[in-house]
Amino acid sequence: ILLRVPRAKRSALRDIQALRIQNRVGMLIPLKELTYVKKTIIDKSIYHKNLMPVVYVLGDVAGREESPVYAILKMGKKISKIKVPEGYEITQYSSHLPFSAEKFSMKWDGEWQITYEVFRDLGLAFAAVMVIIYLLIVGWFRSYITPFIIMSVIPFSLIGIIPGHWIMGAFFTATSMIGFIAGAGIVIRNSIILVDFIELRLREGMPLDEAVIDAGAVRYRPMVLTAMAVIITGAVILMDPIFKGLAIALMAGEVASLLLSLMAVPILYFITNKHLHHASDGEKKA
Repeated sequence: ILLRVPRAKRSALRDIQALRIQNRVGMLIPLKELTYVKKTIIDKSIYHKNLMPVVYVLGDVAGREESPVYAILKMGKKISKIKVPEGYEITQYSSHLPFSAEKFSMKWDGEWQITYEVFRDLGLAFAAVMVIIYLLIVGWFRSYITPFIIMSVIPFSLIGIIPGHWIMGAFFTATSMIGFIAGAGIVIRNSIILVDFIELRLREGMPLDEAVIDAGAVRYRPMVLTAMAVIITGAVILMDPIFKGLAIALMAGEVASLLLSLMAVPILYFITNKHLHHASDGEKKA
């Protein structure tokens, strides 16, 4: 049978010394009469990682800083200002360990490394998808310039996403990045609709300037309906603490790109192709 004293009676040294032990004759003797206390410093643990000596400093994000990105970026600037012996500097790493332990270095680990790798992988995947989309648009419109006009609206999403996070008091997280990528697909689809409608009107014999204006007027309603659908569905997850960034990125990015792409895409298409249509009109007159 194993008996254990309640935690309240064994947490302090004086409580432990007050414990009574029964001797051979049945007398209860305090433990302090049988022992003596000697205070000393225990040996500190020596940690190694990949055969290099390391010192672990643990911390957690609390208070106003919800995302480790903002806190670590601030700490990184202050750490770089720490004075070290002349000829040395504190090199900071995010995704890999330093090559040797001869110089001062610091490795951000834990949640920051996960966040860093997520943003890096999403960025690389987004770049690869943009290349694929460019090739598909080239094959459809048979033009190397038109895809740039269509894809030029992608940065417009950030014009809405960044202020949207600021207004909502939210941080730009990995889910916000996912929302930006998803919203980029929606705005590209809207641009494709505009450009396709412009070329449809041109094939029907409409002048370029009228085709550009007509495309913005006719395709305005379906683009607004798409934006409203995104806003309504995004509002459902707006209160979720994890996917809040996703909802804000989709909603704010869609609204900003809708307002700007309706003007930017037709104008860019007109500026890029007006010399071609002027040349073709001159040939027809000749």
